[in-house]
Amino acid sequence: MYAIIETGGKQYKVAEGDTLFVEKLDVTEGENVTLDRVLGVAKEDGFVFGTPVIEGATVEAKVEKHGKNKKIIVFKYKPKKAYRKKQGHRQPYTKLIIEKING
Repeated sequence: MYAIIETGGKQYKVAEGDTLFVEKLDVTEGENVTLDRVLGVAKEDGFVFGTPVIEGATVEAKVEKHGKNKKIIVFKYKPKKAYRKKQGHRQPYTKLIIEKING
C-alpha cells in the first residue's frame, strides 16, 4: 500500500516506514504530523484517485529532525562589466518517517 501526497508544493510517493525529506514544516522534533493532501492511494483492490484530493484520507508521520541541505553556490556575473556576485544558499528541510496511511 502506498500513497501520493503533496506538501511544500511537491508530490511524493510514500509507503509505511519510508523516510522522507520535505520542505521545512513548522512542527517541533518528535511530534506527529498529519498530512491531509492525499492525491491518490494504492490498495490491494486498485488505485483511488482524488479530485484533486481524497476526502478523509490522511498520512500520519513523525518528525525526526530539522536541518539544512548542502550549500549551493549562486554566482552571477556580466562579462566585461566588472559585475560579480557570489552567494551561498542552504535550503531548510524536515525529515519525516511515515507511520500510517489512512485512506
